[in-house]
Amino acid sequence: MNDALTAALRRAAGHQRRFDARFAAYFDSLTDPAGSHLEIPRHGTFPARALQLVRELSLRGGKRLRVTLLHEAAALVTGETVPGLDEAAISIELLQTHGLIHDDIIDDAPTRRSGPSTYYAYRQEFPDRPDTALALAVLAGDLAAFLAGRVLLTGALPPDRALAMAAVHADTAASTVTGQLLDLERDFHPAPGTELLHEVTEYKSTRYSILAPMRLGLLAAGADLAPHDGELRRYATALGIANQIHDDWLDLFGDPRSLGKPVGSDIRSGRRSYAVRTLLAVCDAKERAVVDAALGAPDCDDDTLDRIRGIARAHGVDRLLRTDADRHARQAEAQTARWRERWRPDAVAFFAHMPAWSVTRDR
Repeated sequence: MNDALTAALRRAAGHQRRFDARFAAYFDSLTDPAGSHLEIPRHGTFPARALQLVRELSLRGGKRLRVTLLHEAAALVTGETVPGLDEAAISIELLQTHGLIHDDIIDDAPTRRSGPSTYYAYRQEFPDRPDTALALAVLAGDLAAFLAGRVLLTGALPPDRALAMAAVHADTAASTVTGQLLDLERDFHPAPGTELLHEVTEYKSTRYSILAPMRLGLLAAGADLAPHDGELRRYATALGIANQIHDDWLDLFGDPRSLGKPVGSDIRSGRRSYAVRTLLAVCDAKERAVVDAALGAPDCDDDTLDRIRGIARAHGVDRLLRTDADRHARQAEAQTARWRERWRPDAVAFFAHMPAWSVTRDR
């Protein structure tokens, strides 16, 4: 690992530590009349429990890539403290929580971030009321989404800046939902083309995980997005594809202890991911029968998954995915070449090295 990447990752770790403390304080403030108090009904326990589960999932962590991108985007234009970054970071991470809760419902996923998914937490609490558990999980995800918008509009940002950032957030949230819809449609295609997979990635994850944090960080720092939005989109698109291909690689070849969740979820759910598409394209008829039998089978056992991994490795699927992810990572890095002419070198270096990190991480 080179010195510049090491420095970038050290900065990212600092952003994460500071944000985790700030995020916990935000949730504390929701129940504190002296803070950004959220009015919760006095009678009944379901509303408070939903907020508790949103908090638990949110604070269980993750890479906090969005938080880092947001702070580093602001650092492109200024080295000073930028008001509004905390609110923007909380907003984008709450949108992530919303997405995770709903993803786990759609995927029937029992675990998330080394703990129970929100859906399964409710299923454990209401084993004889599956419809109630489902409804409560949906509503908990909705609560996270509305809190995400609220935090930008109830903070100390100047009204015009708060409105501009809230508009980015609202557009991003809508794009993410349409991406989830397209994600479901994708799996009706036996072998979706790469352009469809790229578009699923663009709408379901890239826009809120990469592009929105960069836009929010620049807006918070007072930058005009218009002259740079095209190149920001190109950077985000290439990085998003590289990141998703690597995620798909991890789901098939990764270590569940590092990931904090079981591997093989794409196979078990029948998801036509980059990895599954590549595998189906190289299988012979006998191997294809093994993969087809496992696709969409929630009870697919570990021995079958090991056999599928063996088939994939025999055809070089692991290497093909890494090569493709590396290619898109280099395309993202290339977009930063001209940024040094107008933006601060340390922050530019972070964005230049981020793609390499995104395709070498183990979780």
